[in-house]
Formats: sequence, structure tokens, C-alpha cells
Amino acid sequence: MTDDIWKRDEIESPCTKICQIHPETRLCLGCARSIDEIGRWSSMAAEERRAIMAELPNRQAAPTKRRGGRAARLKRLE
Repeated sequence: MTDDIWKRDEIESPCTKICQIHPETRLCLGCARSIDEIGRWSSMAAEERRAIMAELPNRQAAPTKRRGGRAARLKRLE
């Protein structure tokens, strides 16, 4: 008996098990996929998965710019 039945040629999921969607970008903070991409991942064609995997390193799941900090707080007090 072999395990050939269980072998698949699909791309592994990029999930890092840090599953939290950023409210502004709507991307997962762990893997940078959108909710739609996460939901459709298992039913996507291999080509579509490959294209998304190629894009992921260029995505920013969360803004890197601060939202105002001290300067914004002082401005609100004016």
C-alpha cells in the first residue's frame, strides 16, 4: 500500500497561523492575503495560487506609518 493517494501537487498555504485582518488594508497580518483569497484558496487553480504567492512579498498587511502619535494628540487639544 502506498501513500500516493494523499500526495498533492498543490502549493502549500502561506498561512503563518497569525490570522488577524487589518481593518484598513483588509489583509491578513500573518500572510498578507485578503479575506477573499483566504476563503477561496483551496478551490483556486494552481496558477492563481502561484500568482498570489509571487505577490505576497510585495504586500504590506499593515501601514508602516504611525497614525499621529504625540503631534496628533496635541493638535486635538487645541
